[in-house]
Amino acid sequence: MGRPVLFASLALAGFLVAGRAETLPAENRAATFTEWQILDAKAGHVVGFEDFMASLLTMDVIYIGEEHSHRSHIEAALRILQTLVDRNRKPALGLEMFGWDGQAGLDHYLTAPDMAPDQFLQEAHWKENWGSAYTDYAPLIDFARSHHLPVLALNPPKPLVRRVAKEGLLGALKDPEMLRWQMRDEVLSDEPAYREVMVSQLRACHGGLSEEAYQRMYEAALFRDEGMAKTISEHLSHRAPDAGPVVSYTGAGHIQYRLPVPSRVLRRLKGAIRQTTVYLTSYEPKRQDEIRTLLDQSIADYVWLTPVSAHGAPRRCLSPP
Repeated sequence: MGRPVLFASLALAGFLVAGRAETLPAENRAATFTEWQILDAKAGHVVGFEDFMASLLTMDVIYIGEEHSHRSHIEAALRILQTLVDRNRKPALGLEMFGWDGQAGLDHYLTAPDMAPDQFLQEAHWKENWGSAYTDYAPLIDFARSHHLPVLALNPPKPLVRRVAKEGLLGALKDPEMLRWQMRDEVLSDEPAYREVMVSQLRACHGGLSEEAYQRMYEAALFRDEGMAKTISEHLSHRAPDAGPVVSYTGAGHIQYRLPVPSRVLRRLKGAIRQTTVYLTSYEPKRQDEIRTLLDQSIADYVWLTPVSAHGAPRRCLSPP
């Protein structure tokens, strides 16, 4: 195989921008918002859970974007998973919180009912790849375990991501571990719309850094998103014809505007894929304008409003393409 290709697809970027809804007419917006509403971003109105799930049941990939360690967001994901199982659409659960080097540990835990959680976390390299409290995400693993669902470790191993952030992509790709994890020869797609969003958000959230630092951070984000898309695409390419969808559970930044991971899965599978995005967000009555902005910018196919987490409302660094 040849060297990795870092390329830009103007045609795809144009498709993605054209596919997003323009600013919604005022009459189509919800007059007021409340917790647990599910909003159709394109239509600009509230949808009931049954109608929402009727759409999700037809999908190959359901991308759920969370605020990290948010209990209500875990509950929303579990409700989607339970409904899929109840409708005989048993999904595979993809989790950003695990790296590829933890897949064997995940598989072991899912099939070993007597395995202790501490042993599982060690084998899955939880501390190295994520590190926050496992109890925040344990309900998702417990659900998959009790319903015999496969779980996909979505992320490249954290040491590789750190190396890209430290050395830049070209230098990091020389690491022998890149060859081991089959990333040295991967196509890493530098889409113009994606670059515009990511770099502007990095500047907004991490002001005062050098241009070189922003470039390395951007390349690390691209590397992770391409790696997660690789995991999802490879699973879909080898699944049984009657298998259920992939439910991808990541930070909301990885699904925004359908750019980071969804567009890469679309590219890898040459468009032969049905997928949808669900953006979970904390709702505060005083921040209604922020919700309208998310809808106007078509941040995702659906925006699901939840109570604010114990950590408080997130700081947003959104910058639409």
